[in-house]
Amino acid sequence: MCYVCYDAIMSRMITQRELRNQSAAVLREVEAGRTLVVTRNGTPVAELRPVRPRRFVARAAIAGAAAHAPRIDAERFRADLDNVIDQRIDG
Repeated sequence: MCYVCYDAIMSRMITQRELRNQSAAVLREVEAGRTLVVTRNGTPVAELRPVRPRRFVARAAIAGAAAHAPRIDAERFRADLDNVIDQRIDG
């Protein structure tokens, strides 16, 4: 991974110590929409980002979408999955 490229995308990098000592301020930044990368010894180890708000979708909208969705042949679908997924337990 290219940390320089990664850093350019992110809003701000903070140290583990800053997260520990200033957690309330850090969380306010995240809550305001900023994404932060937490580093340990200069290496990125975690990303703090806002949680996307949940969006309500009416049951009627889901039922309508399902009613107009293409039909799936269950046996053919299973055969397609079996062709690409290794079914062995020890994998």
